[in-house]
Amino acid sequence: VQLQASGGGLVQAGGSLRLSCAASGRISRINRMGWYRQAPGTQRELVAQIISGGTTLYADSVKGRFTISRDNDKNTVYLQMNSLKPEDTAVYFCNLAVVQRNWGPELDYWGQGTQVTVSS
Repeated sequence: VQLQASGGGLVQAGGSLRLSCAASGRISRINRMGWYRQAPGTQRELVAQIISGGTTLYADSVKGRFTISRDNDKNTVYLQMNSLKPEDTAVYFCNLAVVQRNWGPELDYWGQGTQVTVSS
């Protein structure tokens, strides 16, 4: 399974960006899709997550500003980021929990990371 993330960039505070992460390869189902971020000198942290039933989870720091969504037909997860702040600056990674064949194990996959920089 390969993950291709895109959509990062440089934006001014208050602006918006939309991240995408598309999975390809042998996939039976994707149980969980999420976005993490890591700023220099910090640990990777969960930003948002969506499970197969549609339930979402957000870090407190992004609630009300970020929205995670998924397109099951395209095996793609999105992160719409609005009202961006300089403290949102980080490398953003997508993370998918994939089952490749029926009754097979669930495996974690990570995207390559995309840089988001918010200027003040």
